[in-house]
Amino acid sequence: MDNKSRFARLAETLAGEPGVDFGQGGKKGFGSSALKVNGKIFAMVSAADEFVVKLPRTRVDELEASGIGHKFDPGHGKLMKEWLALNPQATGQWTSLAQEALRFVGGAK
Repeated sequence: MDNKSRFARLAETLAGEPGVDFGQGGKKGFGSSALKVNGKIFAMVSAADEFVVKLPRTRVDELEASGIGHKFDPGHGKLMKEWLALNPQATGQWTSLAQEALRFVGGAK
């Protein structure tokens, strides 16, 4: 299964969570097809076809050190310290990390 299809399935799974929506209805560019909670992006597939989640900086560092992924570069050479791009072999962790990102961005503890 490709990343866009896998992401669509993930979006269906999380669609019932309070405040969660998918995409921006016709808009293009960064986050246009992202998962959002209360209007804030928490997970997406990047233009480079990487699954990306927003997590606390210390968690991103931890996951990067364990080989799960790397800090996300949106294409302008500056790494985003609170965004983790998962390595291709980490597809089995998409759901758990997306749920963790949802809680982080949504403000739940």
